[in-house]
Amino acid sequence: MATTDSKTQAKPGKNKQMSQEQIVGGFQELRNQQRAIASKISEMEMDIKEHDLVIEALKDVDPERKCFRMIGGVLVERTVKEVLPALINNHQQISKIVESLTKQLESKGTELNEYREKHNIRIRGEEESKESSSQDKSNKSSGVLVAKGSP
Repeated sequence: MATTDSKTQAKPGKNKQMSQEQIVGGFQELRNQQRAIASKISEMEMDIKEHDLVIEALKDVDPERKCFRMIGGVLVERTVKEVLPALINNHQQISKIVESLTKQLESKGTELNEYREKHNIRIRGEEESKESSSQDKSNKSSGVLVAKGSP
């Protein structure tokens, strides 16, 4: 029985260690998800800018003029009147996706902050920066510059 008691006493310490690791792992997973959403938003915004450039370039071009468009890795020949409406539609769809992703990013940020508060997670450097900014405020002078060695 003594061996059973020692094993049960050792388990809570391991469970605490595991729960801390799980908490940190969960926090890291949330941060990774947030970063993934942010990078996808950035990628989509670059696509929007590219669409803007092409739409601007094609607005003043003869509608019957030939143009080429990459569709699924294949370059196809079309006319401007066929391509321009498709580009405008794609632009609108990408904009809607960016709006949706932005909402997801905001909710993920809220979820991340709630997780931090719930588990009392502190990030290294965050506390130090708060302390240094409060010290900087207290060390500020009245804004008058005085040269050293002046009477």
